[in-house]
Amino acid sequence: MKITFEDILTLLPETPVAKLAEGLPEKIAYGLSEKRWANLKKWIPLVESLPEYGPLDVDLNSHDLAIGKNTPLPESEKQALTDQLKQLTPWRKGPFHILGVDIDTEWRSDWKWDRVAPYISSLKGRHVLDVGCGSGYHCWRMAGAGANLVVGIEPSPLSNMQYWATRHFIGSNNVYMLPLTLEDMPENVGGFDTVFSMGVLYHRRSPIDHLYQLKACLQPHGELVLETLVVDGPEGYSLVPANRYAQMRNVWFLPSCETLIQWLERVGFKDIKVVDVNQTSLEEQRSTEWMHFNSLADFLDPDDVNKTIEGYPAPTRATLVARL
Repeated sequence: MKITFEDILTLLPETPVAKLAEGLPEKIAYGLSEKRWANLKKWIPLVESLPEYGPLDVDLNSHDLAIGKNTPLPESEKQALTDQLKQLTPWRKGPFHILGVDIDTEWRSDWKWDRVAPYISSLKGRHVLDVGCGSGYHCWRMAGAGANLVVGIEPSPLSNMQYWATRHFIGSNNVYMLPLTLEDMPENVGGFDTVFSMGVLYHRRSPIDHLYQLKACLQPHGELVLETLVVDGPEGYSLVPANRYAQMRNVWFLPSCETLIQWLERVGFKDIKVVDVNQTSLEEQRSTEWMHFNSLADFLDPDDVNKTIEGYPAPTRATLVARL
């Protein structure tokens, strides 16, 4: 399989999100530049050399996407495929089942999807944007829910390669990932019926600007699905970590749910609902053989799992759904 963007470049002008195509070839070239990301010199040939098995059975509504579950491989081929896919570690978002190979990712992203899916409008026939989509796991689940077009944007070159590895076995199925940030989107691109921003807001130095940028991607009456870290507190309260939060340097604002609602109202959203609040468990985020670096257990107080190693409240995530 050749990594190419010809299909989405051809498709976009015929969609409500045609403006996304503006300057896109140059943005893709920059996002996947081997001069910027030296590892692409080994990752791209690796992905393009994955074995071909013809059309495979795929269940995009199963927790692990169940790719080729009815096509078991001989043990030697299964081991070879495992070794090849492990060269794309760390795998953080998943899980995936590919031809008998179970990719046990750091995050049980299926648990997040199960918490979010019951509260969003039907995705059937919709044009969907997933901002900061990681490996693209949730993009595939959105396609399984009936979306007409799913575009994931993610600047991480490794995450992009993981998407292309899974797409190699799934086929495109109207799911496309672009190596972009939200700032790379054309101004007021509009056109998307649903926009997801999950696990991004707390990394933004200006959360209000992030919300305005998400708004600019939606068509009138479109829906925003926002998931982010929160803390307890009244309206107007937001925790600003002094340095690191759960060992992450790039965490800027952890608002209360009431503050999040206030921010969304100020930006122009309405019908805002907090649909889920969940403290991340050691079962949902952990080290595995596919992500063998430090994970949540290493970021929490060893004597109190309700606190980070820095003494802040342990990671708790809220999901809000809002409309324009």
